[in-house]
Amino acid sequence: MFEFLLAPKYFKPLSAPLLAALSAAIFLLFAFGLIQALVVSPPDYQQGDTVRMMYVHVPAAWLSMLVYGLMAFMGVSFLAFKTPMAMVIAHAAAPIGAVFTGITLVTGMLWGKPMWGAWWVWDARLTSVLLLFFLYLGYIALAQSYAYGERGFKSSAILAIVGAVNLPVIKFSVEWWNTLHQPASIIRAGGISIDPSMRIPLFAMFAAYLALFLLLLYLRISTSVMRKKRKR
Repeated sequence: MFEFLLAPKYFKPLSAPLLAALSAAIFLLFAFGLIQALVVSPPDYQQGDTVRMMYVHVPAAWLSMLVYGLMAFMGVSFLAFKTPMAMVIAHAAAPIGAVFTGITLVTGMLWGKPMWGAWWVWDARLTSVLLLFFLYLGYIALAQSYAYGERGFKSSAILAIVGAVNLPVIKFSVEWWNTLHQPASIIRAGGISIDPSMRIPLFAMFAAYLALFLLLLYLRISTSVMRKKRKR
């Protein structure tokens, strides 16, 4: 199905409206989300205006896990059904996910300094996210070392699947261990605990990040497919 959609004769007429729609969505979502985050939403009663870092940090953290989950799923699809396009998607997604993870780490440090008094602590959540960043780098290096050949597909697929074990560790580390990181406010047993005045900009920024990811992923996949067709 992916090969059909990305074939040159179908890709060119589909790409223009898709890219235009995604670009418009990114602009509108970021504009709405940033205005809500920086102007409309109130400061936190404990953290003050420092809480505004949440609107950049949390969506990036969600995307870092979501993208790696996508890579692991594509790895399973490739190993189970021998679909090369699955690994093209995974390889295209990896650098984007690494950037989101890097943003998560940097903004987490900027947020942690005024809250914890230190740029970095070996907190379970922070350490597992750092491990996720190294998994991304290892995946990219492994895929590049085999030049996206059959052997590289298998090796990187296995790494993505094995590394996915870290995802529930990131999610539940706050519950499993005594950490400095605050507990979940959205996906939790007792329901959402964050006020709507903060929830709306948070979800808007997540939607903006997601639209940006889809745009970049589409561009990287199409570039990869076109490059392979030219080589043939």
